Amino acid sequence: MQWVYLGIATVFEIAFALAANASKGFTRLWPTILTLVIGALGTFFLSLALRTLDIGVGYAIWTGLGSVGIVLLGSLVFKERIDWRKALGIAVVIVGVVGLELSGV
Repeated sequence: MQWVYLGIATVFEIAFALAANASKGFTRLWPTILTLVIGALGTFFLSLALRTLDIGVGYAIWTGLGSVGIVLLGSLVFKERIDWRKALGIAVVIVGVVGLELSGV
């Protein structure tokens, strides 16, 4: 069940970054409120996952997959360019996440 919680937390992490971008530095009320609520929910689900996962593994996977998701959505939603360096970075993060998941946790 910890992996389900971590997956939910990761989705909230990605949504958090997108909402924070939309808040324009917390100058827009509703995106700001959305950012705070999503951040709290993401942290809640992360805390559930960390009841049984090692904190280093859980947090690294959460932030790593969140980062990859944000870069990919940034390219789709905001038309941000993914060059070979970003693609290499994404690949390295994915390899690291897979390595952590295979670590026997």
